[in-house]
Amino acid sequence: MTAPASNDFALHHATFNHVWAALMLEEFYRLGLRDVVLAPGSRSSPLTMAASEHAGLRCHCHFDERGLGFMALGIARGSQRPVAIITTSGTAVANLYPAVVEANLLGVPLLILSADRPRELLDNGSNQAIDQRDIFARHTVLHHDLPPPGPEMKAAFLLSTIDQAVMQQRRTPGPVHFNCRYREPLYPTGEEVDATRYLAPLGSWLAGLTPWSDWFPGAAKPAYQAAWDEFTQQRGIIIVGCMDDPHQAQRVVELSQWLGWPLLADLQSQVRFDPHSLIHVDLALQDACVTKELARAAVLLQFGGRLISKRLTRFIAQHPWQDVWFVDPLPHRLDPDYCIKRRLTCQPADFIDAHPLRGEQMPWHRLPHLLGRTGKLVEERCAAFSELGVCHQLSQLAEGQLFVGNSMPARLMNMLGKHRSAPLQVFANRGASGIDGLIATAYGISCTSPQPTTIVLGDTSALHDLNSLALLKQATQPLVVVILNNDGGSIFHMLPVPEEGELLERYFRQPHGLSFEHAAMLFGLDYKAPDSLEGFVEAYAHALQADVTLIEIKVPHQQVADDLAALGAELSRNCDDEW
Repeated sequence: MTAPASNDFALHHATFNHVWAALMLEEFYRLGLRDVVLAPGSRSSPLTMAASEHAGLRCHCHFDERGLGFMALGIARGSQRPVAIITTSGTAVANLYPAVVEANLLGVPLLILSADRPRELLDNGSNQAIDQRDIFARHTVLHHDLPPPGPEMKAAFLLSTIDQAVMQQRRTPGPVHFNCRYREPLYPTGEEVDATRYLAPLGSWLAGLTPWSDWFPGAAKPAYQAAWDEFTQQRGIIIVGCMDDPHQAQRVVELSQWLGWPLLADLQSQVRFDPHSLIHVDLALQDACVTKELARAAVLLQFGGRLISKRLTRFIAQHPWQDVWFVDPLPHRLDPDYCIKRRLTCQPADFIDAHPLRGEQMPWHRLPHLLGRTGKLVEERCAAFSELGVCHQLSQLAEGQLFVGNSMPARLMNMLGKHRSAPLQVFANRGASGIDGLIATAYGISCTSPQPTTIVLGDTSALHDLNSLALLKQATQPLVVVILNNDGGSIFHMLPVPEEGELLERYFRQPHGLSFEHAAMLFGLDYKAPDSLEGFVEAYAHALQADVTLIEIKVPHQQVADDLAALGAELSRNCDDEW
Protein backbone atom coordinates (compact mmCIF):
# COMPACT_ATOMS: atom_id res chain seq x y z
CA MET A 1 0.00 0.00 0.00
CA THR A 2 1.42 3.38 -0.99
CA ALA A 3 1.23 6.47 1.17
CA PRO A 4 -1.27 9.19 0.26
CA ALA A 5 0.03 12.13 -1.76
CA SER A 6 -0.35 14.49 1.21
CA ASN A 7 -1.22 14.29 4.86
CA ASP A 8 -3.85 16.31 6.69
CA PHE A 9 -3.70 15.21 10.30
CA ALA A 10 -6.96 15.96 12.11
CA LEU A 11 -6.91 18.75 14.70
CA HIS A 12 -10.17 17.76 16.39
CA HIS A 13 -10.62 14.45 18.24
CA ALA A 14 -13.19 12.77 20.46
CA THR A 15 -11.01 12.95 23.61
CA PHE A 16 -7.39 13.67 24.44
CA ASN A 17 -6.85 9.92 24.56
CA HIS A 18 -7.87 9.86 20.90
CA VAL A 19 -5.34 12.61 20.09
CA TRP A 20 -2.48 10.42 21.36
CA ALA A 21 -3.87 7.27 19.78
CA ALA A 22 -4.09 9.02 16.39
CA LEU A 23 -0.53 10.38 16.77
CA MET A 24 0.77 6.87 17.56
CA LEU A 25 -0.91 5.17 14.63
CA GLU A 26 0.13 7.93 12.20
CA GLU A 27 3.79 7.79 13.29
CA PHE A 28 3.83 4.00 13.08
CA TYR A 29 2.33 4.27 9.60
CA ARG A 30 5.09 6.65 8.49
CA LEU A 31 7.63 4.15 9.81
CA GLY A 32 6.20 1.32 7.70
CA LEU A 33 3.20 -0.08 9.57
CA ARG A 34 0.39 -1.25 7.28
CA ASP A 35 -1.47 -3.96 9.23
CA VAL A 36 -3.18 -3.79 12.62
CA VAL A 37 -4.87 -6.69 14.41
CA LEU A 38 -7.49 -5.93 17.03
CA ALA A 39 -9.51 -7.72 19.68
CA PRO A 40 -12.65 -6.16 21.19
CA GLY A 41 -12.28 -4.17 24.41
CA SER A 42 -13.36 -0.99 26.12
CA ARG A 43 -10.12 0.47 27.53
CA SER A 44 -8.52 0.15 24.06
CA SER A 45 -11.31 2.04 22.25
CA PRO A 46 -9.14 5.15 21.52
CA LEU A 47 -6.59 2.96 19.72
CA THR A 48 -9.31 0.93 17.99
CA MET A 49 -11.04 4.05 16.70
CA ALA A 50 -7.76 5.61 15.51
CA ALA A 51 -6.80 2.44 13.63
CA SER A 52 -10.21 2.01 12.03
CA GLU A 53 -10.23 5.65 10.84
CA HIS A 54 -6.70 5.59 9.35
CA ALA A 55 -6.97 5.32 5.56
CA GLY A 56 -3.58 3.65 5.18
CA LEU A 57 -4.03 0.81 7.66
CA ARG A 58 -5.58 -2.62 7.10
CA CYS A 59 -7.43 -3.84 10.20
CA HIS A 60 -7.88 -7.55 11.05
CA CYS A 61 -10.08 -8.72 13.93
CA HIS A 62 -10.25 -11.78 16.17
CA PHE A 63 -12.16 -12.33 19.43
CA ASP A 64 -9.43 -14.50 20.97
CA GLU A 65 -6.28 -12.60 22.01
CA ARG A 66 -4.08 -15.69 21.98
CA GLY A 67 -5.04 -16.37 18.36
CA LEU A 68 -4.82 -12.63 17.64
CA GLY A 69 -1.15 -12.57 18.63
CA PHE A 70 -0.31 -15.50 16.39
CA MET A 71 -2.29 -14.01 13.49
CA ALA A 72 -0.14 -10.90 13.80
CA LEU A 73 2.96 -13.11 13.84
CA GLY A 74 1.86 -14.72 10.58
CA ILE A 75 1.06 -11.43 8.86
CA ALA A 76 4.42 -9.99 9.90
CA ARG A 77 6.32 -13.02 8.64
CA GLY A 78 4.46 -13.19 5.36
CA SER A 79 4.66 -9.46 4.61
CA GLN A 80 8.10 -8.93 6.21
CA ARG A 81 6.71 -5.77 7.79
CA PRO A 82 5.89 -4.82 11.37
CA VAL A 83 2.34 -5.54 12.57
CA ALA A 84 0.58 -3.79 15.46
CA ILE A 85 -1.57 -5.62 18.02
CA ILE A 86 -4.25 -3.70 19.93
CA THR A 87 -5.77 -5.25 23.06
CA THR A 88 -7.70 -4.06 26.05
CA SER A 89 -6.35 -4.29 29.60
CA GLY A 90 -6.11 -7.23 31.99
CA THR A 91 -5.66 -10.86 31.02
CA ALA A 92 -6.27 -9.92 27.37
CA VAL A 93 -2.65 -8.74 27.34
CA ALA A 94 -1.38 -11.88 29.06
CA ASN A 95 -2.98 -14.02 26.34
CA LEU A 96 -0.46 -12.58 23.88
CA TYR A 97 2.44 -14.12 25.78
CA PRO A 98 3.04 -17.27 23.63
CA ALA A 99 3.05 -15.24 20.39
CA VAL A 100 5.38 -12.64 21.90
CA VAL A 101 7.81 -15.38 22.95
CA GLU A 102 7.77 -16.86 19.43
CA ALA A 103 8.23 -13.43 17.82
CA ASN A 104 11.20 -12.67 20.04
CA LEU A 105 12.94 -15.95 19.22
CA LEU A 106 12.33 -15.60 15.47
CA GLY A 107 13.03 -11.85 15.34
CA VAL A 108 9.55 -10.91 14.09
CA PRO A 109 8.68 -7.17 14.44
CA LEU A 110 5.44 -6.95 16.42
CA LEU A 111 4.21 -3.67 17.96
CA ILE A 112 2.08 -4.47 21.01
CA LEU A 113 -0.23 -1.60 21.96
CA SER A 114 -1.92 -2.69 25.17
CA ALA A 115 -4.46 -0.42 26.79
CA ASP A 116 -4.19 -0.07 30.56
CA ARG A 117 -5.71 1.69 33.55
CA PRO A 118 -3.90 4.67 35.04
CA ARG A 119 -1.80 3.79 38.09
CA GLU A 120 -4.33 5.13 40.59
CA LEU A 121 -6.67 2.32 39.51
CA LEU A 122 -4.15 -0.45 40.24
CA ASP A 123 -4.01 -2.56 43.38
CA ASN A 124 -7.27 -1.16 44.77
CA GLY A 125 -9.86 -3.61 43.48
CA SER A 126 -10.67 -1.75 40.25
CA ASN A 127 -12.17 -3.99 37.60
CA GLN A 128 -10.01 -5.64 34.90
CA ALA A 129 -6.83 -4.09 36.29
CA ILE A 130 -3.54 -5.99 36.56
CA ASP A 131 0.07 -4.85 36.63
CA GLN A 132 0.99 -4.73 32.94
CA ARG A 133 4.34 -2.97 33.28
CA ASP A 134 6.92 -5.05 31.43
CA ILE A 135 4.50 -7.96 31.51
CA PHE A 136 6.49 -9.76 28.80
CA ALA A 137 9.69 -9.51 30.85
CA ARG A 138 12.77 -10.42 28.76
CA HIS A 139 10.79 -11.47 25.68
CA THR A 140 10.61 -8.01 24.09
CA VAL A 141 13.23 -5.85 22.43
CA LEU A 142 11.95 -2.79 24.28
CA HIS A 143 9.13 -1.83 26.64
CA HIS A 144 7.56 1.58 27.23
CA ASP A 145 5.02 2.27 29.96
CA LEU A 146 3.43 5.44 28.62
CA PRO A 147 1.76 7.95 30.96
CA PRO A 148 -1.91 8.84 30.51
CA PRO A 149 -2.27 11.40 27.69
CA GLY A 150 -2.43 15.03 28.76
CA PRO A 151 -1.77 18.48 27.25
CA GLU A 152 1.12 19.04 29.70
CA MET A 153 3.26 16.51 27.80
CA LYS A 154 4.64 17.43 24.40
CA ALA A 155 3.39 15.55 21.37
CA ALA A 156 7.03 15.36 20.23
CA PHE A 157 7.78 13.22 23.31
CA LEU A 158 5.36 10.57 22.06
CA LEU A 159 6.58 10.71 18.44
CA SER A 160 10.28 10.57 19.32
CA THR A 161 9.67 7.67 21.72
CA ILE A 162 8.07 5.74 18.86
CA ASP A 163 10.89 6.65 16.45
CA GLN A 164 13.59 5.46 18.84
CA ALA A 165 11.72 2.20 19.59
CA VAL A 166 11.18 1.32 15.92
CA MET A 167 14.82 2.02 15.11
CA GLN A 168 15.93 -0.26 17.93
CA GLN A 169 13.51 -2.87 16.61
CA ARG A 170 15.08 -2.61 13.15
CA ARG A 171 18.54 -3.16 14.61
CA THR A 172 17.36 -6.05 16.82
CA PRO A 173 14.15 -7.43 15.29
CA GLY A 174 11.51 -8.62 17.71
CA PRO A 175 8.43 -7.43 19.62
CA VAL A 176 8.18 -3.95 21.16
CA HIS A 177 5.58 -3.28 23.86
CA PHE A 178 3.84 0.06 24.40
CA ASN A 179 1.62 -0.02 27.49
CA CYS A 180 -0.89 2.78 26.91
CA ARG A 181 -2.61 4.13 30.04
CA TYR A 182 -5.94 5.85 29.43
CA ARG A 183 -8.15 7.68 31.88
CA GLU A 184 -11.85 8.06 31.12
CA PRO A 185 -13.56 9.21 28.97
CA LEU A 186 -12.72 6.44 26.51
CA TYR A 187 -15.56 7.12 24.06
CA PRO A 188 -16.83 10.23 22.26
CA THR A 189 -18.83 12.48 24.59
CA GLY A 190 -20.39 14.68 21.92
CA GLU A 191 -17.91 17.50 22.47
CA GLU A 192 -14.65 17.20 20.56
CA VAL A 193 -11.22 18.25 21.79
CA ASP A 194 -9.65 21.05 19.76
CA ALA A 195 -5.96 20.06 19.65
CA THR A 196 -4.85 22.89 17.34
CA ARG A 197 -2.66 24.66 19.92
CA TYR A 198 -1.33 21.40 21.35
CA LEU A 199 -0.25 20.10 17.92
CA ALA A 200 1.07 23.43 16.56
CA PRO A 201 4.71 22.78 17.73
CA LEU A 202 4.83 19.78 15.40
CA GLY A 203 5.01 22.26 12.51
CA SER A 204 5.59 20.64 9.13
CA TRP A 205 4.98 17.12 10.54
CA LEU A 206 1.25 17.87 10.49
CA ALA A 207 1.15 18.24 6.73
CA GLY A 208 4.09 16.01 5.88
CA LEU A 209 4.65 12.30 5.32
CA THR A 210 7.93 11.66 7.12
CA PRO A 211 8.51 10.54 10.73
CA TRP A 212 9.23 13.13 13.38
CA SER A 213 12.91 12.17 13.69
CA ASP A 214 15.14 10.24 11.29
CA TRP A 215 17.43 7.51 12.59
CA PHE A 216 20.04 6.09 10.23
CA PRO A 217 21.32 2.63 11.15
CA GLY A 218 24.82 1.60 10.19
CA ALA A 219 25.10 -0.54 7.06
CA ALA A 220 28.61 -1.90 7.36
CA LYS A 221 29.28 -5.13 5.47
CA PRO A 222 31.60 -7.82 6.78
CA ALA A 223 34.88 -8.28 4.94
CA TYR A 224 37.13 -11.22 5.76
CA GLN A 225 38.47 -11.85 2.27
CA ALA A 226 41.79 -13.46 3.23
CA ALA A 227 40.17 -15.85 5.69
CA TRP A 228 37.37 -16.50 3.16
CA ASP A 229 39.83 -17.44 0.42
CA GLU A 230 41.48 -19.99 2.70
CA PHE A 231 38.11 -21.26 3.97
CA THR A 232 36.71 -21.93 0.49
CA GLN A 233 39.75 -23.95 -0.63
CA GLN A 234 38.78 -26.76 1.74
CA ARG A 235 36.11 -29.45 1.47
CA GLY A 236 33.01 -27.77 2.83
CA ILE A 237 29.30 -28.23 3.47
CA ILE A 238 26.60 -25.55 3.29
CA ILE A 239 23.62 -25.90 5.62
CA VAL A 240 20.58 -23.63 5.36
CA GLY A 241 18.29 -23.26 8.37
CA CYS A 242 15.37 -20.92 9.00
CA MET A 243 15.04 -18.24 6.31
CA ASP A 244 11.76 -16.56 5.33
CA ASP A 245 13.04 -14.70 2.25
CA PRO A 246 13.20 -16.95 -0.87
CA HIS A 247 15.48 -14.50 -2.70
CA GLN A 248 18.09 -14.65 0.08
CA ALA A 249 17.87 -18.45 0.03
CA GLN A 250 18.41 -18.61 -3.73
CA ARG A 251 21.65 -16.68 -3.37
CA VAL A 252 22.86 -19.43 -1.03
CA VAL A 253 21.93 -22.07 -3.62
CA GLU A 254 24.00 -20.22 -6.22
CA LEU A 255 26.94 -20.04 -3.81
CA SER A 256 26.80 -23.79 -3.18
CA GLN A 257 26.85 -24.46 -6.93
CA TRP A 258 29.83 -22.16 -7.41
CA LEU A 259 31.78 -23.72 -4.55
CA GLY A 260 30.86 -27.30 -5.46
CA TRP A 261 29.79 -27.89 -1.86
CA PRO A 262 26.77 -30.03 -0.93
CA LEU A 263 23.68 -28.06 0.10
CA LEU A 264 21.75 -29.43 3.08
CA ALA A 265 18.54 -27.43 3.40
CA ASP A 266 16.12 -27.44 6.32
CA LEU A 267 12.35 -27.42 5.73
CA GLN A 268 12.25 -23.73 6.77
CA SER A 269 14.99 -22.67 4.34
CA GLN A 270 12.74 -21.99 1.28
CA VAL A 271 15.07 -24.26 -0.75
CA ARG A 272 14.35 -27.61 0.92
CA PHE A 273 12.85 -28.99 -2.30
CA ASP A 274 15.13 -27.12 -4.70
CA PRO A 275 16.73 -29.44 -7.31
CA HIS A 276 20.18 -28.47 -6.01
CA SER A 277 19.39 -29.40 -2.40
CA LEU A 278 20.30 -32.86 -1.17
CA ILE A 279 16.98 -34.47 -0.40
CA HIS A 280 16.32 -36.89 2.52
CA VAL A 281 19.54 -36.04 4.36
CA ASP A 282 17.88 -36.42 7.78
CA LEU A 283 16.91 -40.02 7.01
CA ALA A 284 20.11 -40.74 5.10
CA LEU A 285 22.23 -39.99 8.17
CA GLN A 286 21.15 -43.47 9.31
CA ASP A 287 23.07 -44.82 6.29
CA ALA A 288 26.75 -45.41 7.12
CA CYS A 289 27.85 -44.68 3.54
CA VAL A 290 26.22 -41.25 3.53
CA THR A 291 27.59 -40.37 6.95
CA LYS A 292 31.07 -41.46 5.94
CA GLU A 293 30.98 -39.28 2.83
CA LEU A 294 29.71 -36.24 4.73
CA ALA A 295 32.47 -36.75 7.29
CA ARG A 296 35.09 -36.03 4.62
CA ALA A 297 34.17 -32.35 4.92
CA ALA A 298 36.56 -30.11 6.84
CA VAL A 299 34.59 -26.86 7.14
CA LEU A 300 30.97 -25.82 7.58
CA LEU A 301 29.20 -22.71 6.31
CA GLN A 302 25.71 -22.31 7.79
CA PHE A 303 23.03 -19.74 6.94
CA GLY A 304 20.19 -19.50 9.46
CA GLY A 305 19.61 -21.61 12.55
CA ARG A 306 16.93 -23.61 14.35
CA LEU A 307 17.43 -26.85 12.42
CA ILE A 308 14.62 -29.38 12.75
CA SER A 309 16.73 -32.50 12.21
CA LYS A 310 18.23 -33.88 15.42
CA ARG A 311 20.39 -36.26 13.41
CA LEU A 312 21.91 -33.37 11.48
CA THR A 313 22.52 -31.28 14.61
CA ARG A 314 24.13 -34.32 16.24
CA PHE A 315 26.42 -34.74 13.22
CA ILE A 316 27.40 -31.06 13.41
CA ALA A 317 28.13 -31.34 17.13
CA GLN A 318 30.24 -34.49 16.88
CA HIS A 319 32.24 -33.78 13.71
CA PRO A 320 35.79 -32.37 14.20
CA TRP A 321 35.41 -29.27 12.00
CA GLN A 322 38.49 -27.25 11.14
CA ASP A 323 36.33 -24.13 10.88
CA VAL A 324 32.64 -23.17 11.15
CA TRP A 325 31.15 -19.92 9.81
CA PHE A 326 27.58 -18.89 10.61
CA VAL A 327 25.60 -16.13 8.83
CA ASP A 328 22.26 -14.79 10.08
CA PRO A 329 20.81 -11.24 10.31
CA LEU A 330 19.57 -11.75 13.89
CA PRO A 331 22.06 -11.06 16.70
CA HIS A 332 21.07 -14.31 18.47
CA ARG A 333 23.67 -16.95 19.29
CA LEU A 334 21.82 -19.80 17.49
CA ASP A 335 24.67 -22.18 18.32
CA PRO A 336 23.29 -24.96 20.56
CA ASP A 337 26.47 -27.04 20.38
CA TYR A 338 28.97 -24.15 20.53
CA CYS A 339 30.74 -25.04 17.28
CA ILE A 340 30.79 -21.65 15.56
CA LYS A 341 34.18 -20.04 15.05
CA ARG A 342 33.14 -16.97 13.03
CA ARG A 343 29.71 -15.34 13.47
CA LEU A 344 28.54 -12.83 10.85
CA THR A 345 25.40 -10.82 11.61
CA CYS A 346 24.05 -9.83 8.19
CA GLN A 347 21.80 -10.95 5.36
CA PRO A 348 23.13 -13.88 3.27
CA ALA A 349 23.16 -11.77 0.09
CA ASP A 350 25.23 -9.06 1.79
CA PHE A 351 27.70 -11.67 2.99
CA ILE A 352 27.97 -13.26 -0.45
CA ASP A 353 28.39 -9.89 -2.20
CA ALA A 354 31.13 -8.90 0.25
CA HIS A 355 33.10 -12.14 -0.27
CA PRO A 356 33.72 -12.74 -3.97
CA LEU A 357 35.00 -16.12 -5.13
CA ARG A 358 38.18 -16.62 -7.14
CA GLY A 359 36.78 -19.28 -9.45
CA GLU A 360 34.18 -22.01 -9.79
CA GLN A 361 35.08 -25.28 -8.09
CA MET A 362 34.24 -28.89 -8.88
CA PRO A 363 32.16 -30.90 -6.35
CA TRP A 364 34.32 -32.89 -3.95
CA HIS A 365 31.62 -35.43 -2.99
CA ARG A 366 29.37 -38.15 -4.43
CA LEU A 367 26.41 -37.60 -2.14
CA PRO A 368 23.67 -37.41 -4.83
CA HIS A 369 24.74 -40.88 -5.96
CA LEU A 370 24.71 -42.27 -2.40
CA LEU A 371 21.34 -40.73 -1.57
CA GLY A 372 19.67 -42.70 -4.34
CA ARG A 373 19.23 -45.66 -2.00
CA THR A 374 17.47 -43.49 0.57
CA GLY A 375 15.14 -42.06 -2.06
CA LYS A 376 14.14 -45.53 -3.25
CA LEU A 377 13.33 -46.71 0.27
CA VAL A 378 11.33 -43.54 0.99
CA GLU A 379 9.21 -44.02 -2.12
CA GLU A 380 8.42 -47.59 -1.12
CA ARG A 381 7.51 -46.70 2.47
CA CYS A 382 5.37 -43.69 1.45
CA ALA A 383 3.20 -45.58 -1.01
CA ALA A 384 0.64 -46.45 1.69
CA PHE A 385 -2.05 -44.31 3.33
CA SER A 386 -0.26 -43.01 6.40
CA GLU A 387 1.17 -39.85 7.90
CA LEU A 388 4.35 -40.52 5.93
CA GLY A 389 2.44 -41.01 2.70
CA VAL A 390 0.33 -37.85 3.14
CA CYS A 391 3.32 -35.65 4.03
CA HIS A 392 5.31 -37.06 1.12
CA GLN A 393 2.46 -36.23 -1.25
CA LEU A 394 2.03 -32.73 0.20
CA SER A 395 5.63 -31.86 -0.62
CA GLN A 396 4.71 -32.28 -4.28
CA LEU A 397 1.09 -31.18 -4.38
CA ALA A 398 1.18 -28.04 -2.22
CA GLU A 399 0.97 -24.71 -4.01
CA GLY A 400 1.81 -21.19 -2.89
CA GLN A 401 2.46 -21.35 0.84
CA LEU A 402 2.75 -24.26 3.24
CA PHE A 403 2.60 -23.82 7.00
CA VAL A 404 3.82 -26.85 8.94
CA GLY A 405 2.85 -27.51 12.55
CA ASN A 406 5.26 -28.61 15.26
CA SER A 407 5.73 -32.04 16.80
CA MET A 408 5.48 -34.79 14.14
CA PRO A 409 4.39 -32.79 11.02
CA ALA A 410 7.56 -30.64 11.04
CA ARG A 411 9.76 -33.70 11.43
CA LEU A 412 7.97 -35.68 8.73
CA MET A 413 7.97 -32.84 6.20
CA ASN A 414 11.66 -32.27 6.93
CA MET A 415 12.45 -35.95 6.31
CA LEU A 416 10.30 -36.63 3.26
CA GLY A 417 9.51 -35.13 -0.13
CA LYS A 418 10.95 -34.79 -3.59
CA HIS A 419 12.58 -32.07 -5.61
CA ARG A 420 10.14 -29.56 -7.09
CA SER A 421 10.27 -27.35 -10.16
CA ALA A 422 7.64 -24.91 -8.84
CA PRO A 423 8.59 -22.81 -5.80
CA LEU A 424 6.90 -23.42 -2.46
CA GLN A 425 7.27 -21.04 0.47
CA VAL A 426 7.35 -22.94 3.75
CA PHE A 427 6.77 -21.52 7.23
CA ALA A 428 6.88 -23.03 10.72
CA ASN A 429 6.87 -21.60 14.25
CA ARG A 430 10.23 -23.07 15.29
CA GLY A 431 11.28 -20.34 17.69
CA ALA A 432 9.79 -21.91 20.79
CA SER A 433 8.38 -24.83 18.74
CA GLY A 434 5.08 -24.68 20.60
CA ILE A 435 1.85 -26.29 19.42
CA ASP A 436 -0.29 -23.24 20.25
CA GLY A 437 -1.51 -20.63 17.77
CA LEU A 438 -0.59 -22.58 14.64
CA ILE A 439 -3.89 -22.11 12.79
CA ALA A 440 -3.93 -18.38 13.57
CA THR A 441 -0.32 -17.97 12.39
CA ALA A 442 -1.04 -19.75 9.14
CA TYR A 443 -4.14 -17.63 8.57
CA GLY A 444 -2.05 -14.49 9.11
CA ILE A 445 0.46 -15.71 6.54
CA SER A 446 -2.37 -16.41 4.08
CA CYS A 447 -3.45 -12.74 4.34
CA THR A 448 -0.16 -11.66 2.74
CA SER A 449 -0.28 -13.64 -0.51
CA PRO A 450 -2.66 -14.18 -3.45
CA GLN A 451 -1.53 -17.83 -3.56
CA PRO A 452 -3.26 -20.78 -1.86
CA THR A 453 -2.16 -21.65 1.68
CA THR A 454 -2.00 -25.13 3.19
CA ILE A 455 -1.74 -25.87 6.90
CA VAL A 456 -0.62 -29.34 8.02
CA LEU A 457 -0.70 -29.99 11.75
CA GLY A 458 -1.45 -32.65 14.35
CA ASP A 459 -4.70 -33.23 16.16
CA THR A 460 -3.52 -31.96 19.55
CA SER A 461 -2.19 -28.77 17.94
CA ALA A 462 -5.52 -28.25 16.19
CA LEU A 463 -7.39 -28.62 19.48
CA HIS A 464 -5.09 -26.04 21.08
CA ASP A 465 -6.12 -23.42 18.49
CA LEU A 466 -9.65 -24.51 17.66
CA ASN A 467 -11.02 -20.98 18.16
CA SER A 468 -8.91 -19.75 15.26
CA LEU A 469 -10.88 -21.86 12.80
CA ALA A 470 -13.32 -18.95 13.02
CA LEU A 471 -10.77 -16.79 11.18
CA LEU A 472 -10.60 -19.02 8.12
CA LYS A 473 -13.95 -18.03 6.62
CA GLN A 474 -12.40 -14.60 6.00
CA ALA A 475 -9.75 -16.08 3.68
CA THR A 476 -9.80 -14.58 0.19
CA GLN A 477 -7.69 -17.35 -1.39
CA PRO A 478 -7.99 -21.15 -1.14
CA LEU A 479 -6.99 -22.35 2.32
CA VAL A 480 -6.58 -26.03 3.18
CA VAL A 481 -6.22 -27.40 6.71
CA VAL A 482 -4.80 -30.93 6.83
CA ILE A 483 -5.11 -32.45 10.31
CA LEU A 484 -3.11 -35.63 10.98
CA ASN A 485 -5.32 -37.23 13.63
CA ASN A 486 -3.49 -40.04 15.40
CA ASP A 487 -5.58 -39.56 18.55
CA GLY A 488 -3.15 -37.76 20.85
CA GLY A 489 0.57 -37.14 21.16
CA SER A 490 1.89 -40.10 19.19
CA ILE A 491 5.35 -38.52 19.10
CA PHE A 492 5.76 -39.96 22.62
CA HIS A 493 5.94 -43.43 21.07
CA MET A 494 9.28 -42.28 19.66
CA LEU A 495 10.62 -40.93 22.95
CA PRO A 496 12.02 -43.00 25.85
CA VAL A 497 8.84 -42.70 27.91
CA PRO A 498 8.37 -45.79 30.16
CA GLU A 499 5.48 -47.88 28.87
CA GLU A 500 4.61 -49.82 32.01
CA GLY A 501 1.22 -49.20 33.51
CA GLU A 502 -0.75 -46.21 32.25
CA LEU A 503 2.13 -43.71 32.27
CA LEU A 504 2.56 -43.40 28.49
CA GLU A 505 -1.09 -43.45 27.52
CA ARG A 506 -2.72 -41.38 30.25
CA TYR A 507 -0.04 -38.86 31.13
CA PHE A 508 1.91 -38.38 27.89
CA ARG A 509 -0.02 -39.40 24.78
CA GLN A 510 -3.42 -38.50 26.29
CA PRO A 511 -5.78 -39.94 23.65
CA HIS A 512 -8.93 -37.86 23.18
CA GLY A 513 -11.08 -39.94 20.80
CA LEU A 514 -12.27 -36.82 18.95
CA SER A 515 -13.03 -36.21 15.29
CA PHE A 516 -12.97 -32.80 13.60
CA GLU A 517 -16.06 -33.25 11.42
CA HIS A 518 -18.30 -31.33 13.83
CA ALA A 519 -15.66 -28.63 14.30
CA ALA A 520 -15.69 -28.05 10.54
CA MET A 521 -19.47 -27.84 10.64
CA LEU A 522 -19.43 -25.42 13.59
CA PHE A 523 -17.12 -23.00 11.76
CA GLY A 524 -18.71 -23.45 8.33
CA LEU A 525 -15.79 -25.23 6.63
CA ASP A 526 -15.94 -27.90 3.95
CA TYR A 527 -14.87 -31.27 5.35
CA LYS A 528 -13.21 -34.34 3.85
CA ALA A 529 -11.94 -37.51 5.52
CA PRO A 530 -10.27 -39.66 2.84
CA ASP A 531 -9.31 -43.23 3.73
CA SER A 532 -6.76 -43.85 0.97
CA LEU A 533 -3.77 -42.03 -0.48
CA GLU A 534 -5.58 -41.70 -3.79
CA GLY A 535 -8.59 -40.26 -1.97
CA PHE A 536 -6.35 -37.72 -0.22
CA VAL A 537 -4.78 -36.62 -3.51
CA GLU A 538 -8.25 -36.14 -5.03
CA ALA A 539 -9.60 -34.29 -1.97
CA TYR A 540 -6.57 -32.02 -1.80
CA ALA A 541 -6.70 -31.16 -5.51
CA HIS A 542 -10.36 -30.20 -5.11
CA ALA A 543 -9.61 -28.14 -1.98
CA LEU A 544 -7.03 -26.06 -3.87
CA GLN A 545 -9.87 -24.86 -6.11
CA ALA A 546 -12.35 -24.24 -3.26
CA ASP A 547 -12.55 -21.70 -0.45
CA VAL A 548 -11.66 -23.28 2.90
CA THR A 549 -11.47 -27.05 3.42
CA LEU A 550 -10.58 -29.14 6.44
CA ILE A 551 -9.12 -32.53 5.48
CA GLU A 552 -8.86 -34.97 8.38
CA ILE A 553 -6.43 -37.89 8.09
CA LYS A 554 -7.38 -40.56 10.63
CA VAL A 555 -4.57 -43.03 11.30
CA PRO A 556 -3.68 -45.49 14.09
CA HIS A 557 -1.68 -43.87 16.88
CA GLN A 558 1.23 -46.34 16.65
CA GLN A 559 1.56 -46.27 12.86
CA VAL A 560 3.95 -43.33 12.40
CA ALA A 561 6.40 -44.66 14.99
CA ASP A 562 6.34 -48.13 13.42
CA ASP A 563 6.81 -46.74 9.89
CA LEU A 564 9.79 -44.63 10.87
CA ALA A 565 11.37 -47.45 12.84
CA ALA A 566 11.04 -49.82 9.86
CA LEU A 567 12.48 -47.23 7.48
CA GLY A 568 15.37 -46.55 9.84
CA ALA A 569 16.13 -50.26 10.12
CA GLU A 570 16.31 -50.58 6.34
CA LEU A 571 18.61 -47.57 6.05
CA SER A 572 20.88 -48.78 8.84
CA ARG A 573 21.71 -52.05 7.10
CA ASN A 574 25.15 -52.27 5.55
CA CYS A 575 25.06 -50.08 2.50
CA ASP A 576 26.05 -51.23 -0.95
CA ASP A 577 29.08 -49.31 -2.16
CA GLU A 578 27.68 -49.51 -5.67
CA TRP A 579 24.99 -46.98 -4.69
